[in-house]
Amino acid sequence: MPEFIQHNRIRLALHTLGEAKGPALLLLHGLGERTPRALPGEYADWPGPVYGLDFTGHGESTVPRGGGYTCEMLMADADTALTHLGRATVVGRGLGAYIALMIAGGRPERTRGAILRDGPGLAGGGSGSTSSVIPFADMNQPAPPDPLAIVELAMGIRPPDSASVCVRQAVQFSGVSTPISICVWERPAWLAGLISEFGVEVTTLPKALALYARETA
Repeated sequence: MPEFIQHNRIRLALHTLGEAKGPALLLLHGLGERTPRALPGEYADWPGPVYGLDFTGHGESTVPRGGGYTCEMLMADADTALTHLGRATVVGRGLGAYIALMIAGGRPERTRGAILRDGPGLAGGGSGSTSSVIPFADMNQPAPPDPLAIVELAMGIRPPDSASVCVRQAVQFSGVSTPISICVWERPAWLAGLISEFGVEVTTLPKALALYARETA
């Protein structure tokens, strides 16, 4: 049974997947996904509690009426979770990877490193404007996930310059030696531009987890 935390009128489902003593790990799922029901094996050696957040419109969190989903909205979901949990290392899949980068830059004092992983929604709508496209969602589909979330978040732009600003803010204010770890095969423009940034490491998931476990020891 998840714990529910409040983000304005949204009840966010925060799941506890592991209860070890030590630094916290927060998992952010991909577009259309939800928190796994059990702790994935790749996180079994993390030396602290592991949590998973269901974004607005996903899993057991509230499905709002009328859509209006943005990445900034989901970043605020993650911020609400970190305010509740305290400082944590954040791991994001797909869309969750972009949100992990945003929260690392926007709330560096609450983020002990962000690990970016492959998953649905990683590329989004590219780096240019999509304002000429009118999204259409099949509202006969059952929710969650909210059909409007799938359509609107899949079209959200991922500006490379904004992504770089997030890295630089994480480097300057987080106190973590390597605040961003990239563990992905897909390289959309926003992510490809980060590889040359100071404070970013292209690595494997086990090495990234070991790095942040040492940072927090």
